[in-house]
Amino acid sequence: MMLKFKIYLLILLFACPFVAKAQINSYKFKRDITGVTSVWHSMKLPNQLYKNAETGFLDLRIFGTSNKDTIEVPYLLKQRADKIDNRELAFKQINQSSNQNGYYYTFQSDAVTIINQINLSFKEDNFDWKASLEGSNDNLTWFSILKDYRILAIKNNDTHYQFTRLSFPDSKYKFFRVALKSPVKPELLEAKISKTDTIKGIYQDVKYKTFVVRNDAVNKETVIDIALENAVPIAYLKLNAQSDFDFYRSVRIEYATESFKTDNGIQYNYGSLFDGTISSFEKPEYHFENTITSRLKITIQNNDNKPLRLSGLELKGNLYEIVARFDNPTYNYALYYGNEKVTSPSYEIEKFENEIPALITSVAIGHEKRNQLYSIISEKPLFENKAWLWVLMAVIIALLGWFSFKMLRN
Repeated sequence: MMLKFKIYLLILLFACPFVAKAQINSYKFKRDITGVTSVWHSMKLPNQLYKNAETGFLDLRIFGTSNKDTIEVPYLLKQRADKIDNRELAFKQINQSSNQNGYYYTFQSDAVTIINQINLSFKEDNFDWKASLEGSNDNLTWFSILKDYRILAIKNNDTHYQFTRLSFPDSKYKFFRVALKSPVKPELLEAKISKTDTIKGIYQDVKYKTFVVRNDAVNKETVIDIALENAVPIAYLKLNAQSDFDFYRSVRIEYATESFKTDNGIQYNYGSLFDGTISSFEKPEYHFENTITSRLKITIQNNDNKPLRLSGLELKGNLYEIVARFDNPTYNYALYYGNEKVTSPSYEIEKFENEIPALITSVAIGHEKRNQLYSIISEKPLFENKAWLWVLMAVIIALLGWFSFKMLRN
């Protein structure tokens, strides 16, 4: 038993230098991190990293090296997206009346409360009305908040569209009154009054390389193909669309998930980003989950209508940022990625995020380089070298012989 233990110990001693580097050897790419002077630092992921990193950034690792050992740095990956808090508030309808100017609905809260949205729901499926909104603290003197605000609903064989949300600046009153100009009495089913707060995220503008519009008369649709310069995060799209008349049409936004070659050239598979409506009643702005892609496709269903005039678009994406804890600032640090076999890391600092200082300095991430250790291992692993194998076998045989002789002698 003692002989076996000594042999295992010897093998472990020989293998230690290789185990220390094995973590780093499995990553194809690296970027040096400079400016580490304290424990906590942040760093912005460069756009050029996305094309070689794995989906979901499962392979991102930070390693620190010295002459003696290699350490792994724990980190948090943060996405700087908008944070929206929508709180529905308690209101009750206290009055419903009408005169020659329209129909009025009055709402009261138990306390003076700030609101900025009212969502109305009606029994009617088709209407086009003008709405006004007023506020009061005594139900006697009223102050204008919105005037001639257009709301409508359209339901037919081609579409089912409603725009009945009143959005306005923060307003603080005890009473709110909605006035509707309608030729018939509206049947109000429900009114949801709420306060929506948005903490703006950090966005960066995304430039596109090509913008190609195709009007398909057979399928009665307009298809827009957008190619980007690089694979980058996309979370916001604004389409510049004009028409001489009001319009409302179905729109679908998709992103390329993969490409493949065919006899007709390169084709793409697409995944869905957004399904909804583009209309002249709302801003053609669309928010969706931050998605990394290099190509987009927008499909507008025209039915029997004239295609819209499209003159470009605006794209934005949320930034990704790493917050890392460098336990020993004297090490040489680098960001590694390009490993399809690893799973997402699990670090304890996820449970103690509130202990991270509010103000931390940023460090720089260098240009992408091929990981030289990965290249050496992938081209010719160490133990495929016959000389090393003969040396290792000779050492093991000599040790076995020496220990055997010692046991027989005893």
